[in-house]
Amino acid sequence: MRSKYINLLLLIMFPVLLVGCGGGAGTAAPEGEYSSPAYESPGIADGDAARGQQSDGGEEDTMKITIEAGGSVFTATLENNGAADALAQRLSEGPLTVELRDYGGFEKVGSLGFSLPASNRQITTQAGDIVLYQGDQIVMFYGSNSWSYTKLASVDDLTGWAEALGSGDLAVTFSIK
Repeated sequence: MRSKYINLLLLIMFPVLLVGCGGGAGTAAPEGEYSSPAYESPGIADGDAARGQQSDGGEEDTMKITIEAGGSVFTATLENNGAADALAQRLSEGPLTVELRDYGGFEKVGSLGFSLPASNRQITTQAGDIVLYQGDQIVMFYGSNSWSYTKLASVDDLTGWAEALGSGDLAVTFSIK
Protein backbone atom coordinates (compact mmCIF):
# COMPACT_ATOMS: atom_id res chain seq x y z
CA MET A 1 0.00 0.00 0.00
CA ARG A 2 2.79 2.39 0.94
CA SER A 3 4.58 1.82 -2.39
CA LYS A 4 1.36 2.77 -4.26
CA TYR A 5 1.39 6.15 -2.54
CA ILE A 6 5.05 6.67 -3.31
CA ASN A 7 4.53 5.75 -6.97
CA LEU A 8 1.52 8.07 -7.17
CA LEU A 9 3.50 10.89 -5.58
CA LEU A 10 6.39 10.37 -8.03
CA LEU A 11 3.95 10.30 -10.94
CA ILE A 12 2.47 13.62 -9.85
CA MET A 13 5.80 15.29 -9.00
CA PHE A 14 7.80 14.22 -12.09
CA PRO A 15 6.13 16.71 -14.51
CA VAL A 16 6.43 19.46 -11.89
CA LEU A 17 10.15 18.77 -11.56
CA LEU A 18 10.62 18.82 -15.32
CA VAL A 19 8.91 22.19 -15.65
CA GLY A 20 10.77 23.58 -12.63
CA CYS A 21 14.17 22.56 -14.01
CA GLY A 22 13.68 24.74 -17.09
CA GLY A 23 15.17 27.70 -15.22
CA GLY A 24 13.32 30.19 -17.35
CA ALA A 25 15.08 29.16 -20.55
CA GLY A 26 13.52 30.78 -23.56
CA THR A 27 12.07 33.63 -21.52
CA ALA A 28 12.39 36.93 -23.35
CA ALA A 29 13.74 40.02 -21.64
CA PRO A 30 11.10 42.59 -20.73
CA GLU A 31 10.52 45.11 -23.50
CA GLY A 32 13.16 47.82 -23.55
CA GLU A 33 15.77 45.75 -21.71
CA TYR A 34 18.87 44.38 -23.38
CA SER A 35 19.33 40.64 -23.06
CA SER A 36 22.94 39.74 -23.79
CA PRO A 37 23.74 36.34 -25.30
CA ALA A 38 25.22 33.83 -22.89
CA TYR A 39 28.03 31.59 -24.03
CA GLU A 40 27.77 27.93 -23.15
CA SER A 41 30.69 26.13 -21.65
CA PRO A 42 32.51 23.92 -24.15
CA GLY A 43 32.08 20.21 -23.62
CA ILE A 44 34.52 17.34 -23.90
CA ALA A 45 33.50 16.86 -27.55
CA ASP A 46 34.77 20.36 -28.37
CA GLY A 47 38.35 19.08 -28.62
CA ASP A 48 41.09 21.66 -28.13
CA ALA A 49 38.80 24.22 -26.48
CA ALA A 50 37.75 21.77 -23.77
CA ARG A 51 39.40 21.54 -20.37
CA GLY A 52 40.37 18.40 -18.59
CA GLN A 53 42.62 17.01 -21.27
CA GLN A 54 45.40 14.95 -19.77
CA SER A 55 49.05 15.65 -20.50
CA ASP A 56 51.62 12.86 -20.50
CA GLY A 57 52.24 13.44 -16.78
CA GLY A 58 48.58 12.79 -15.89
CA GLU A 59 47.98 16.44 -14.94
CA GLU A 60 45.24 18.55 -16.45
CA ASP A 61 46.46 20.95 -19.13
CA THR A 62 45.96 24.61 -18.27
CA MET A 63 44.50 27.09 -20.68
CA LYS A 64 46.25 30.44 -21.12
CA ILE A 65 45.04 33.79 -22.38
CA THR A 66 47.00 36.82 -23.50
CA ILE A 67 46.18 40.28 -22.15
CA GLU A 68 47.35 43.44 -23.90
CA ALA A 69 47.16 46.41 -21.53
CA GLY A 70 48.91 49.76 -21.51
CA GLY A 71 51.42 48.74 -24.20
CA SER A 72 52.42 45.56 -22.33
CA VAL A 73 51.51 41.92 -22.91
CA PHE A 74 50.73 39.50 -20.07
CA THR A 75 49.83 35.82 -19.89
CA ALA A 76 47.15 34.57 -17.52
CA THR A 77 46.05 31.07 -16.56
CA LEU A 78 42.31 30.44 -16.76
CA GLU A 79 40.46 28.89 -13.84
CA ASN A 80 38.73 25.54 -14.22
CA ASN A 81 35.07 26.65 -14.16
CA GLY A 82 32.18 27.26 -16.53
CA ALA A 83 32.73 31.02 -16.78
CA ALA A 84 36.40 30.64 -17.73
CA ASP A 85 35.51 27.90 -20.23
CA ALA A 86 32.84 30.13 -21.79
CA LEU A 87 35.31 33.02 -21.96
CA ALA A 88 37.85 30.74 -23.70
CA GLN A 89 35.17 29.66 -26.16
CA ARG A 90 34.34 33.31 -26.92
CA LEU A 91 38.05 34.16 -27.34
CA SER A 92 38.48 31.24 -29.76
CA GLU A 93 36.22 33.27 -32.08
CA GLY A 94 38.72 36.18 -32.00
CA PRO A 95 40.24 38.79 -29.69
CA LEU A 96 38.00 40.78 -27.34
CA THR A 97 38.69 44.42 -26.43
CA VAL A 98 37.07 45.80 -23.29
CA GLU A 99 37.06 49.42 -22.12
CA LEU A 100 37.95 49.44 -18.41
CA ARG A 101 37.54 52.24 -15.91
CA ASP A 102 39.38 52.64 -12.65
CA TYR A 103 37.38 51.86 -9.54
CA GLY A 104 38.41 52.33 -5.92
CA GLY A 105 42.13 52.62 -6.57
CA PHE A 106 42.58 48.83 -6.66
CA GLU A 107 40.76 47.52 -9.75
CA LYS A 108 39.72 48.16 -13.35
CA VAL A 109 36.18 47.19 -14.38
CA GLY A 110 34.37 47.06 -17.72
CA SER A 111 31.43 45.50 -19.52
CA LEU A 112 32.05 42.39 -21.58
CA GLY A 113 28.98 43.06 -23.74
CA PHE A 114 27.69 39.52 -23.08
CA SER A 115 27.06 37.30 -20.07
CA LEU A 116 29.09 34.39 -18.75
CA PRO A 117 27.80 31.71 -16.37
CA ALA A 118 28.56 32.95 -12.85
CA SER A 119 29.42 30.76 -9.88
CA ASN A 120 30.05 33.52 -7.35
CA ARG A 121 31.64 32.92 -3.99
CA GLN A 122 33.18 35.20 -1.39
CA ILE A 123 36.87 35.64 -2.16
CA THR A 124 39.70 38.02 -1.32
CA THR A 125 41.37 39.02 -4.56
CA GLN A 126 45.03 39.81 -5.09
CA ALA A 127 46.89 41.81 -7.72
CA GLY A 128 46.68 39.91 -11.01
CA ASP A 129 43.30 38.29 -10.34
CA ILE A 130 40.74 38.60 -13.12
CA VAL A 131 37.14 38.01 -12.06
CA LEU A 132 33.57 38.11 -13.32
CA TYR A 133 31.21 40.50 -11.55
CA GLN A 134 27.41 40.44 -12.01
CA GLY A 135 27.75 37.97 -14.88
CA ASP A 136 28.80 40.51 -17.53
CA GLN A 137 31.51 42.71 -16.00
CA ILE A 138 35.21 41.82 -16.06
CA VAL A 139 37.37 43.11 -13.22
CA MET A 140 41.17 43.18 -13.24
CA PHE A 141 42.87 43.75 -9.88
CA TYR A 142 46.09 45.61 -9.17
CA GLY A 143 45.18 45.69 -5.46
CA SER A 144 43.00 43.57 -3.19
CA ASN A 145 39.30 43.37 -2.38
CA SER A 146 36.91 40.95 -0.67
CA TRP A 147 33.60 40.38 -2.45
CA SER A 148 31.48 37.74 -4.14
CA TYR A 149 32.99 37.03 -7.58
CA THR A 150 33.54 34.25 -10.08
CA LYS A 151 37.29 33.97 -10.62
CA LEU A 152 38.25 33.76 -14.30
CA ALA A 153 42.05 33.86 -14.35
CA SER A 154 45.30 34.89 -12.65
CA VAL A 155 48.15 36.77 -14.33
CA ASP A 156 51.23 34.56 -14.39
CA ASP A 157 53.91 37.25 -13.98
CA LEU A 158 52.98 40.57 -12.34
CA THR A 159 56.13 42.41 -13.47
CA GLY A 160 54.85 45.76 -14.78
CA TRP A 161 51.18 44.86 -14.13
CA ALA A 162 50.25 47.89 -11.98
CA GLU A 163 52.14 50.25 -14.29
CA ALA A 164 50.43 48.84 -17.40
CA LEU A 165 46.98 49.29 -15.88
CA GLY A 166 47.83 52.90 -14.99
CA SER A 167 45.55 55.31 -13.15
CA GLY A 168 42.86 56.14 -15.71
CA ASP A 169 40.56 54.44 -18.17
CA LEU A 170 42.13 51.75 -20.33
CA ALA A 171 41.32 49.55 -23.34
CA VAL A 172 42.42 45.95 -22.76
CA THR A 173 42.50 43.20 -25.38
CA PHE A 174 42.06 39.54 -24.42
CA SER A 175 42.96 36.68 -26.74
CA ILE A 176 43.44 32.94 -26.47
CA LYS A 177 47.04 31.82 -26.30
